[in-house]
Amino acid sequence: MIRQFCTICKAMFDQTPAGVFRRTFQSIVGPIMALALAMTLLVLPAVAQSANPSGLPLPRFASTRSEPINIRVGPGTKYEVAWTYLKSGVPVEIVQEFDTWRKIRDVDGAEGWVHQNLLSGTRVGYAAPLQANGEVALRANASDDASLRARLGAGFKVTIKECNGDWCEVTATTTDASQRSANYSGYLHQEELWGVYPDEAFD
Repeated sequence: MIRQFCTICKAMFDQTPAGVFRRTFQSIVGPIMALALAMTLLVLPAVAQSANPSGLPLPRFASTRSEPINIRVGPGTKYEVAWTYLKSGVPVEIVQEFDTWRKIRDVDGAEGWVHQNLLSGTRVGYAAPLQANGEVALRANASDDASLRARLGAGFKVTIKECNGDWCEVTATTTDASQRSANYSGYLHQEELWGVYPDEAFD
């Protein structure tokens, strides 16, 4: 089974007593600010109060474009950094838009704001076995009878090429201790991926 060799890709800020107090304060004030922002949007002109300025559907999946990327507690650089992604290509779900800023949710359920230029339409996902401590079978073709290419452990990141609502064609990349990489291409059950919706189809 191919397991995900996790490097630190997400850094939370910060762990000092002052930082802990600040995060606690933000956890209380943050929802209040979000509510205030939502109420403000209600009284703005119709063009400004569009729920999705991009015109794209919400929610939708995307991935981080570069590294590092700061995720903020609100839609703008004046807001404090909640955490930083240290690696690019992290799958995220866009759940809200405000001007050029996007509110995202990651696989941990954490939410924050990032500028649209720091996101990409490249589809990436994580293996998500249906059973606890299970694994996901990577098949040579979109069939349970197809030969097995690999078994992916929970949380293994894959690049998604296309999905048809039942299966997704993906590529899994591994890197050994000598930094040599190997690619495994094949098909996963769509329901066993975090980063796509159950009946979503795209190519």
